[in-house]
Amino acid sequence: MLSNMAFCKLIFTGTVTWLFFLFISPSHAASSGSNIGYPEKVNLSLYYETLNPNCSNFIVQKLTTVFANDLISIINLRLVPWGNAFIDNSSKKIVCKHGPEECMLNTVEACAINVWNDNLNKYYGFIYCIEFLAIEGRHKDWSTCFENFGLTPKPILDCYNGGNGTEFSLQYANETAHLIPPGAFVPWLVVNNQPIREDYGNFTSYVCNAYKGSVVPNACKNPLPGTNLAKEASPAKTMSRFKHALQEHQIRKLKGQFV
Repeated sequence: MLSNMAFCKLIFTGTVTWLFFLFISPSHAASSGSNIGYPEKVNLSLYYETLNPNCSNFIVQKLTTVFANDLISIINLRLVPWGNAFIDNSSKKIVCKHGPEECMLNTVEACAINVWNDNLNKYYGFIYCIEFLAIEGRHKDWSTCFENFGLTPKPILDCYNGGNGTEFSLQYANETAHLIPPGAFVPWLVVNNQPIREDYGNFTSYVCNAYKGSVVPNACKNPLPGTNLAKEASPAKTMSRFKHALQEHQIRKLKGQFV
């Protein structure tokens, strides 16, 4: 019989293989043409840090549901990896709450967001993979996410090693520092410039309430599909349910039920 850890790894391996075809597909890429049918998108910004358990769980178990239902059709999703990091005045170095490895992963994810800035699915899939590993305590294996999603490492490694990643991180630091009102904790979610504070787990409702378009996506109809995905305590059970949700999403997409 498989151990819990082996079972989680087995499900994760199978899931990322399936996710590759969904996330890398250009049908969900962030582009000017993605507004067809949903012209009045809602801005959804996530301010987070890579090794904070609440952030990792939110990204993997909650935020990812926007791809499992059609909520992604009505949002401009922004990820800002900085969180509680700060710049030490004496050393002029970035210091992160969860240590140097978090600083490194913050920068790696910042590189992914900016290098693949024209393909939301690509960089979100990569970040999703890293955060899943973080939940399991295997964030040191983050580089395996390139292979898991069929991605070329060179652009990200060049960004990180060449210093551009640090510049991106500092831009996120400045943005985070100028939030009004200031972010009180992570994850910190902002919907159309309004923070939703402790109720971030119900972000779908806030997005749907803010959406003023005439075409109402399935995610905003009652009952809201996919919003209870994170109630499973076991990562393995959560991933299993998420895989099923993605399969249902793929079927709806092929039938042309939404853009």
